Amino acid sequence: MKAIRSFTVIPSLPAKLEFLRILAYNLWWSWNWEAIDLFKRLDYELWETSGHNPVKMLGSINQHRLLEASKDEAFLAHMNRVKERFERYLKCPIGTIQTHLEPIHTLIAYFSFEYGLHESIPIYSGGLGVLAGDLIKSASELGFPLVGVGILYRYGNFKQYLNPEGWQQEIFPENDFYNLPVMLIRKNENEPLLIDIELADRKIFFYVWRMYVGRIMLIFLDANVPQNSTADREITAKLYGGDSEMRIKQEILLGIGGIKALTALGITPTIYHMNEGHSAFLGLERIKMMMEKYNFNFDEAKEAVMASNVFTTHTPVKAGIDLFSPELMEKYFSNYYKKLSISWDEFIGLGRVNPKNKDEPFCMPVLAMKLAKHINGVSKLHAKISRKMWQGLWPEIPENEIPIISITNGVHIRFWLSSEMASLYDRYLGPQWVDKPMDQNVWKRATSIPDSELWRAHERMREQLVAYARRLLVKQLKKRGASLSEIEMAKEVLDPTALTIGFGRRFAEYKRGYLIMKNPDRLKKIINNPEKPVQIIFAGKAHQKDNQGKEIIRQIVQIARHEELRKKIVFLEDYDIALAQYMVQGVDIWLNTPRRPLEASGTSGMKVVANGGINMSVLDGWWCEGYKGENGWAIGAGEIYEDYEYQDEVESRAIYDLLEKEIVPLFYKRGTDGLPREWIAIMKNSITTLCPYFNTNRMIEEYGELFYVPGTINFFKLMQDDKKRIHEIASWKRKIRENWNQIEIKEVTPCSQNVLKVGDQFVVEAKIILGNLTPNDVLVELYYGKMDSQGNIKNSKRAIMKQIKEIEKGIYLYKGSTRCRESGHQGYAIRVLPFHEYLSSSFEMGLIKWG
Repeated sequence: MKAIRSFTVIPSLPAKLEFLRILAYNLWWSWNWEAIDLFKRLDYELWETSGHNPVKMLGSINQHRLLEASKDEAFLAHMNRVKERFERYLKCPIGTIQTHLEPIHTLIAYFSFEYGLHESIPIYSGGLGVLAGDLIKSASELGFPLVGVGILYRYGNFKQYLNPEGWQQEIFPENDFYNLPVMLIRKNENEPLLIDIELADRKIFFYVWRMYVGRIMLIFLDANVPQNSTADREITAKLYGGDSEMRIKQEILLGIGGIKALTALGITPTIYHMNEGHSAFLGLERIKMMMEKYNFNFDEAKEAVMASNVFTTHTPVKAGIDLFSPELMEKYFSNYYKKLSISWDEFIGLGRVNPKNKDEPFCMPVLAMKLAKHINGVSKLHAKISRKMWQGLWPEIPENEIPIISITNGVHIRFWLSSEMASLYDRYLGPQWVDKPMDQNVWKRATSIPDSELWRAHERMREQLVAYARRLLVKQLKKRGASLSEIEMAKEVLDPTALTIGFGRRFAEYKRGYLIMKNPDRLKKIINNPEKPVQIIFAGKAHQKDNQGKEIIRQIVQIARHEELRKKIVFLEDYDIALAQYMVQGVDIWLNTPRRPLEASGTSGMKVVANGGINMSVLDGWWCEGYKGENGWAIGAGEIYEDYEYQDEVESRAIYDLLEKEIVPLFYKRGTDGLPREWIAIMKNSITTLCPYFNTNRMIEEYGELFYVPGTINFFKLMQDDKKRIHEIASWKRKIRENWNQIEIKEVTPCSQNVLKVGDQFVVEAKIILGNLTPNDVLVELYYGKMDSQGNIKNSKRAIMKQIKEIEKGIYLYKGSTRCRESGHQGYAIRVLPFHEYLSSSFEMGLIKWG
């Protein structure tokens, strides 16, 4: 029977404890140990059974316990300390980005399909969401002016359990929004704010929920409202659930609905950041709104939108991106595109590398890149891979000059750090490790931490990890209906003093969770050394449709059941943020085995660093930048293989060799005081070299410096003076495109000598036919460098060629020169590029003319 009316019941807290409700609804507590301890102190058992969810906990707690706490002077003193810190934190200013010149007034809208903020808010799947969650926390820490936009999934991601054979099963428990730290936004006391968007031949409606993460507000969209059909209410049911039609509906809601929600709330961002291509439809909605508000044509509105859009790509393979068929696009956008005053071919071409290819599907990252001037990959290697992957969008432009830069990912150190390590840093690094986590000089002080204290703190976390793993294993065996003997044995698995390797991530084939298990006999010898034991903890989910990933999990579970391994290797079900925290805080070695170059960045290994863990990884993603030789171990030397079976064989042997010859002997090499001094030296090298850089405070400051500030400045410039610059740049681009084919490079006059010495100058002249364009419209460059055996210029350099004179109408003489800096076989070419002060780069338009 359905209810005829609904109402909300909130916890009844004594007046003295009212702050607990305020604290529960702000995720600030999630990275502040004193606040977490406050909730634990209130009722530790309920804290655990509520999934570390203070909102749910306060709604379930015994009223008598609340009355007790309200009279407990020690508890009240603890609460008031937290209250004072929290209120002082919220008073810190927010609203500008400080630059070396002046503060920039801006507001960034950050769109992400998922957010991994805390285990009690299960609306995340993996690395993409956890990265978004860490970025939000760092934005709060730095006082960055940012608002997050996402979807509030009714079921979120699945919970994983294994059947007796080790095969992954999924269940989808429903999220109770009224027991999460979110509040429904209402237009008045009783009526929720209801927003609608067009979806194919109908309207769909959605609510907006609000969440606070420190000083940052996030808004989440929810289509499970009575005004929608049963089918449309499912749009916000599951993260990454359903087919491509469900995905396009979700992405329309996030992109177009997200813009409408911000507008309805009176929030006017200056920068829109698309975290992956899922939200790329926001660019279309922004163009439509610009056209309506300012009477722009499509090209003019597009210029304003491009200047203030940021796109971060996370996917190094085309198989992992969202593609929609032309038929599906027509179903959902056959009315929408007309509002943009462009043809259907122009519209669908926005999502194609080759707009003229009628069979090419509509690609969301392509749309995002065509509607953003600021594009980045998430590591240096990933940016390089992305430039190669998307070269078709900038034809004829050399791969290394394609305008996709790198901003390497990071982690929010305080959230992932154990309380033991945080206490050590407070004592030996001082408060600046919290205030200035990017300062190398601060982290260098880690060398002053006494070896004994660092080692004991890390050992305590390993002991806690082992205890937690045993509890989880017992719990999952009971659910599975295991025998009493199996359950009793689970209480003794793992050794709190043994070298512990952790592997926790999504189980996809390219991540190769099986690699360390490839030779079970050799692994058994390593693990079962009585004097130098080794153990491995596995955790991770496969996508519900990825049978290959599920098979890898099953194989690991089966091997781990061998009599010689069952106490040394465990697979822990339902990998989430809580389990991840225990693992990254307690392992000695974090193992990462992606198939290079398929790991865009990876952040799990960054999380172990501040906790004293050490990375052993393939040189892929972030580890290419992080590995310095004395701060961890590299598997291989960065090779890329065509034969995957051969690669697996070579790299699995490399893992065994590292363990047998270096890692295990070093871990167990103890001094007379029982300390592994050389191991601790590597721990300290890891902390001092990696913590200052691989954190989200540094990452978001790079976004500010490279994207947010320039984007804001350019956007304001374009919109000044009655938008005349918008009209100017749009008109200029039309002129360039219409006349570009007229450009020709003629009569190149080379240097008179074929052999030059280092230090000699060489001079080149050329006649450039510009037709209806002028020298002010173009940049003419001398492109030169060493040549390979195929006649290609490598490691190129460029010098600007100057216009000497106009030979006749539309024909100009250009001259360029440079000095020979190194010996060898070298060559040069001449090229012409568009030039305008409002272009983000000369390659923005994808136009180039080579001589």
